[in-house]
Amino acid sequence: MRKAFLDRPCPLAAALLLLVSTAIGVSGCVHQVPIMQGNFLEKKDVDRVTPGMTRVQVRALLGTPMIADPFHQSRWDYYYYFKTKHMERPIKQHFVVHFDADDRVARVERLGSQDAGEATPASEAQDSGELPAAGAG
Repeated sequence: MRKAFLDRPCPLAAALLLLVSTAIGVSGCVHQVPIMQGNFLEKKDVDRVTPGMTRVQVRALLGTPMIADPFHQSRWDYYYYFKTKHMERPIKQHFVVHFDADDRVARVERLGSQDAGEATPASEAQDSGELPAAGAG
C-alpha cells in the first residue's frame, strides 16, 4: 500500500515546483520606467530669452516654470531631470530667469545645461521605444 502512494504524482509538489520556477524566471524581467521630470528646454529657446522680456513672453517661450517660489517672486526656476536604465548618469538641467521690479528679465543663469550638440533626451527615448510618441495613447 505504501508503494502505491509513492507511485502517484503529487499535484501539490508539481504546483509548488511550477510556482518557484516561474518566480525565478520572472525575477530577471523587471521593467524600469524612464523617469522624466520638469521642463526640457532646447538651447535655441533658452538663447532667445534676453534681458527686457516680460514674464508673459518668457512663459510663452519656455512654458510654465517648474518652481515659481512665492517667497522669491523675482525668480523662475526651470528644472529638468531624465534617466533611463541605459544611461550611466541622468541628464540634469537647471535654468533660472531673474526678473526686475518691472517684471522684466534682468538676467539669466544656466546651471548644469547640456551641450548644444546633444539630442533631446525625450526624442532619444522615443527612438529607443522607451516613451510613447507625442499624441499617442
